[in-house]
Amino acid sequence: MGRRKGSIGIALVTGAVLVGASACGGGGSDKASGGDAKASGKATVSTSPSPTKPAGPPMLLDTITPQTGTTVGVAMPISVIFTNPVSAKARATVEKHMKVSASQSVVGAWHWMGDKRADWRPKTYWPSGTTVKIDADMTGVSNGNGRYGVRNYTHTFKVGDDVRADVSVTNHTMKVTKNGQAVRTLSINAGSAQYPTWDGTMAVIDKQEKVHMTSCSVGISCDKGSPNYYDLTLPWDIHLTQSGTYVHYSTGDPNPGTGSARGSHGCVHLSLSDAKWFYGQVKQGDPITITGSPRGKAPADNGYADFNLDWSQWLAGSGSGEGSTAAL
Repeated sequence: MGRRKGSIGIALVTGAVLVGASACGGGGSDKASGGDAKASGKATVSTSPSPTKPAGPPMLLDTITPQTGTTVGVAMPISVIFTNPVSAKARATVEKHMKVSASQSVVGAWHWMGDKRADWRPKTYWPSGTTVKIDADMTGVSNGNGRYGVRNYTHTFKVGDDVRADVSVTNHTMKVTKNGQAVRTLSINAGSAQYPTWDGTMAVIDKQEKVHMTSCSVGISCDKGSPNYYDLTLPWDIHLTQSGTYVHYSTGDPNPGTGSARGSHGCVHLSLSDAKWFYGQVKQGDPITITGSPRGKAPADNGYADFNLDWSQWLAGSGSGEGSTAAL
């Protein structure tokens, strides 16, 4: 189901996470820069020195995610978005000025999603209980396009319990684990043949108790007479992709599972009680892995689907290559 487009991240000065509207839909952009989502969150800058402007326009960071002080899941990347493009020749230097420290040593790397977004992710998931800090000291650093940084930014966050959900489209099930132990297996319905759900691993972007979803906003149908038209406000919404994938309850599919086998417009449907329970279990950055859908894996920048790239693909988009976190 669907809404308007937004942008990824937590605004450092005045924005919110993924500002915009939201949708379950097979249409719309696959990219994080043109998605369908809404979330809440207050801006945070841990370090706010008085900037000294060099000659010419400054290079600034628009967002850093996760927000400082938050607790996130094991698949959550550090995602930095710049206000202006960073040239390929400057990326290695920029990466080296974005220092990642952790309380447990973790191997990882930066990867550029276009010329404005850089994500740092571990080679494998973060260990639970790890405290992570990013120091982005951009003062005097060039973006290769005539702009220079004028300040530094610091965010510190913690990795919480290892909560994962594995969705089988063909078996109509979702298996939920916590710290390696099975918790519950829930009945689900995923996308229809016409509107299949994305495959792959998607870290939770955010969650909301209610989301207004419309078919028109994601290009499915604006015709109220169409069987694919909807305009609904639905509860217990776990946001997976910027293009509009959610795990949630749908009034049009109240009893999902093999008995109903009713396909969605790309979302994963749970019963009302299961959706409320699952909502209480998950947090930003928890990995939801979907298998058995014919659509293929969500692009890495469609939300936080970073782990849909294997390690060699990830390193191919890095300026400085693989490295270990500094001690914290």
